[in-house]
Amino acid sequence: MERYRVGIVIPALNESATIGEVVVVAEKYGVPIVVDDGSSDSTSEIAERYGAIVVTHTINNGYDFALNSGFKKAAELGVEVIVTMDADGQHNPVLIQEFIDMINAGADVVVGIRNKRQRFSEHLFAWYTDIRFGIKDPLCGMKAYRKTVYESLGYFDSYGSIGTELMIFAVKNRFKISQSLISVKERKGSSRFGQVLSGNFKIISAMLFSLWKVKKINPSHPKNQ
Repeated sequence: MERYRVGIVIPALNESATIGEVVVVAEKYGVPIVVDDGSSDSTSEIAERYGAIVVTHTINNGYDFALNSGFKKAAELGVEVIVTMDADGQHNPVLIQEFIDMINAGADVVVGIRNKRQRFSEHLFAWYTDIRFGIKDPLCGMKAYRKTVYESLGYFDSYGSIGTELMIFAVKNRFKISQSLISVKERKGSSRFGQVLSGNFKIISAMLFSLWKVKKINPSHPKNQ
């Protein structure tokens, strides 16, 4: 798939130490779209210098709000596939090609499966989605979507799902889901989930919301036939 048909959405908050390297490699596979979610450092300037399209939030709005902005920009650019990845260097951008290949092979959504998870709540959420949907690592920040999945819902997130609402929507509406094992590096800086207590609270809240919040599209939609 041609590079300009892939948008790579990278939410970032104070990631000046890693964002340049991430953008340089990601640019080989698609159009990097860095969403600077209220950084107080030079994240935006470095990302732009290395070739990214930068969407800037003047204040910190949170991970899902940043992804909403990134998906909107990607859709405006007319891409066919949208890949999400973290800005902290944990995800190897070389894996983008593997995710694109899985989309080309027929997947509508590709979900990464990390080789390690830190929190009890992450394991709990993964246990729930594995039992209910067959998704083994819902909170992995590296995923790929056909734009048609995003267009079917009309947004990426509506309730602070930590990057899971669109994926669960796709499962409920019978889009084809593929999964890929990935190794993650140690991150530099703070986790996007926050400190231990607040992070666990966010994750469990997102899991509980997913029990009833994620909707189905019209039953007449081809994916529900």
